[in-house]
Amino acid sequence: MSTIESVLKEERVFYPSEEFVKQANISGMQAYRDLCAKAEADYEGFWAELARKHITWSKPFTEVLDESRAPFVKWFADGELNPSYNCIDRHLADKADKTAIIFERDDGTSDRISYQELHDRVCQVANALKQLGVTKGDRVIIYMPMIAEAVIAMQACARIGAIHSVVFGGFSSGAVKDRAKDAEAKVIITANESVRGGKRSPLKATVDEALSGNECPAVEHVLVYQRTDTEINWVEGRDIWWHDIVDQQAKTCEPVPLNAEDPLFVLYTSGSTGKPKGVEHHVGGYLLGAAVTMHWVFDYKPTDVYWCTADVGWITGHTYICYGPLLVGATQVVFEGVPTYPDASRFWSMIEKHKVTTFYTAPTAIRSLIKLGDDLPEKFDLSSLRLLGSVGEPINPEAWIWYYEKVGGSRCPIVDTWWQTETGSNSIAPLPGAFPIKPGSCTLPLPGIMADIVDESGQSVPQGHGGSLVIRRPFPSLLRTVYKDDARFVSTYFPDEFGNKLYLAGDSAATDDDGYIRIMGRIDDVLNVSGHRLGTMEIESALVAHPLVAEAAVVGKPHEVKGESVVAFVMLKGERPTGEEATKIAAELKAWVAKEIGKIAQPDDIRFGENLPKTRSGKIMRRLLRSLAKGETVTQDISTLENPQVMEQLSQSA
Repeated sequence: MSTIESVLKEERVFYPSEEFVKQANISGMQAYRDLCAKAEADYEGFWAELARKHITWSKPFTEVLDESRAPFVKWFADGELNPSYNCIDRHLADKADKTAIIFERDDGTSDRISYQELHDRVCQVANALKQLGVTKGDRVIIYMPMIAEAVIAMQACARIGAIHSVVFGGFSSGAVKDRAKDAEAKVIITANESVRGGKRSPLKATVDEALSGNECPAVEHVLVYQRTDTEINWVEGRDIWWHDIVDQQAKTCEPVPLNAEDPLFVLYTSGSTGKPKGVEHHVGGYLLGAAVTMHWVFDYKPTDVYWCTADVGWITGHTYICYGPLLVGATQVVFEGVPTYPDASRFWSMIEKHKVTTFYTAPTAIRSLIKLGDDLPEKFDLSSLRLLGSVGEPINPEAWIWYYEKVGGSRCPIVDTWWQTETGSNSIAPLPGAFPIKPGSCTLPLPGIMADIVDESGQSVPQGHGGSLVIRRPFPSLLRTVYKDDARFVSTYFPDEFGNKLYLAGDSAATDDDGYIRIMGRIDDVLNVSGHRLGTMEIESALVAHPLVAEAAVVGKPHEVKGESVVAFVMLKGERPTGEEATKIAAELKAWVAKEIGKIAQPDDIRFGENLPKTRSGKIMRRLLRSLAKGETVTQDISTLENPQVMEQLSQSA
């Protein structure tokens, strides 16, 4: 059996219940096929109809898609709208008193913010920004804790046409400086501190450090929200307390009409080297992607209580916290804390407390919660849940099964979503009332997303073969360019080898016998061992399927005979083994992988840690693992790691 066949052999299939299918927004596989056929027959008409249905336009568009300068395209280019109006104002006629945000603080206290209250607070911040000289097209850096005010600040920027660039609150001063410098930001919005897992972290001090070298001369003001009572440094004339300027503002602010192709935000991807890459999304197409996928993928109903556990510093927090839920008029939970504080039952207790119906989280969180309390979900009333989601990386089949059975009670479909910062919204994902679902597969492209898997020449590969995931036609929420760097946009996403016509996702993928897509890993995470191409994801899935293993990450290192050898970093469900025990378990795991996939995939080196090196958002830092595997001295910045102590453990072979 080839390595690709091994990962495509999943035969467990889970069907949505008849009850779920009957109420679904897209009900049954035929409804999905009909939508796909509609998009194939009239691509522009398909998206135009959705744009008129889901978006309120202050000036209706007459142009749909302009590909005259492809890959630089325009959608709805003569239309005008405002994002904040679409997210808030248009709901006030019938939802003014409906809860928009349930904000739960780290300490467990919570507030409810109605759509009317959200409108008033967004207007006040928008007016404050105008008072600070911010106008349409100006850039504003938002470096905030995961609090309601972060969403409010983003919406306030969108209301006046300012371009926001959110920097994850766990990033260092260097990251803030690089982004503020590249964006030529006029204002930075931050807080004195963040509170997370019972610990306080300085944010304003980090901003001060970022601005200390005078490398960001465009920054005129720092607007500071007081989250804690800790005193901070103050720069007179530059720094302004949120409560001093925002609280005195009027609660009305006319939304500025924006062209559909005006930039809405720039979100920098955190590459390991080189200049940060600013992914630029524009107003009309991005909002359409967010709204449509809330209805299709999350099967939104007006009675839902929706909770996405991401941080607004990432694209998931943009699309599925700040914009998507508000576009459809939903009630959503915004959570400041972490899933393990004050204990490992925090997620489950919050679902019970707020009667969450739709829960969207990352495989990393799921795997860590399995390790911390396999039986904990059963101690809480999770009966309000009707739909689960997974985002951020492929989910191992065994973690999928645990999530489905233990959290969803074997009744909630799981939408395993593939998408990227660059695609703006879910692109390949199950429609929960239409698809039978297979663990570990993101299933099929959404209607209107012309995805394909191709070889090195851009030709479609046969079913069951692996290749590069591409998208053959631009769709509305796809990035428009890299901020101030059109050449990098083309070379990165529309490379010459594909004639600058195919969007290259950077992921390797394969389809099974039903055409279901499985993501094998990043293209640069495909190992070449003795001439065999091995996806790191398939080896990780095999390891995690072993009953002792909670989480695993696989990288390659140079090998003089094989070209590359496989190195696995493993976290067990029990304590970290050492000495002879570690050697014994490592041998067992190597044999397991050989049995599951084949000897060619067997790791040469297995290392055990109490955890894996992760950013504070839960992302595994694979570049650090590559350095450890090669025996290199780690010179990269590890200040953003949640758990830097594991680096020493993982430097030692079993």
